[in-house]
Amino acid sequence: MSSGSSFSGYSDAVSEMDTGGFEVVFLECGAASRDVVLKAAGLSLEGKKVFISSLYDPLFIARCYEQIRTAIAVPNLNVVLAAVHDGSELDREGASRQMNEDFALMRALPGMTVLSPSDRRSAYVLTGFLARDLEGPAYIRLSRSERNDIYEADDPDFNAGGARLLSEGDGVTICAIGVMVTEAIKARDVLADQGISAEVIDCYSIKPFPRQMLLASVRRTGCCVVAEKHTGAGGLYGAASECLGGSYPVPVRGVSVEDRFGQSGTEEELREYYGLTHREIVHNVLQVWAIRRR
Repeated sequence: MSSGSSFSGYSDAVSEMDTGGFEVVFLECGAASRDVVLKAAGLSLEGKKVFISSLYDPLFIARCYEQIRTAIAVPNLNVVLAAVHDGSELDREGASRQMNEDFALMRALPGMTVLSPSDRRSAYVLTGFLARDLEGPAYIRLSRSERNDIYEADDPDFNAGGARLLSEGDGVTICAIGVMVTEAIKARDVLADQGISAEVIDCYSIKPFPRQMLLASVRRTGCCVVAEKHTGAGGLYGAASECLGGSYPVPVRGVSVEDRFGQSGTEEELREYYGLTHREIVHNVLQVWAIRRR
């Protein structure tokens, strides 16, 4: 496991964890990814906890969607689907090798847990939780791109349906996941210089969604900005909007890839092109803050 990535040596890390008595099987998706999903379903029916990882195929979720739905989600099997990338290391290869619709696909499946840790420490703890405690299917998006650690090494408090309050404020709620959590922290510091106190939430559990934490936050702030490396539909922005729209409507804006496919470029170039930066978060905060619910 390298200090800069969310997760590497994935199978070795799983094998080192306390799995609560489960026999854990690790499978790697390759050319025959559909067959791997069906094999995982069979192993799960034999009482095993199965992790399916795809180190080099960002599209395996889409390629195997029918098998995931029919063989894993419908019978509610103990299979964890792990995307060990977020497209960052494949950005030079363009839209055909980038997957920014994965949360939407996985959220739509009944009973599917969907997680997106923000650093390697939370990734490690969440993977242990999936191996030891979770019943049913799950999808976790990891990353091998460089990023700073946010949490302490011995921090155990991560689970399905959870979120972490990283800073308190009463001016705006910034709800972020994955690499965008670091950008949200940067935006908080810029906003503080402008007299706006931002409350930052790492919403690592997209499904189940941490409704109560978000609702408690927006009741203090009256507005919300959601930041994610995903299309604008069906991911964290969709989950947050559904939650707020049904319980406590406030102005909400999203910072995301929006309604388009990827293209070729370096990770830094594409983050700037798509506006996945703290500057775009600040821009959206200023808009919702001006019309926030008081």
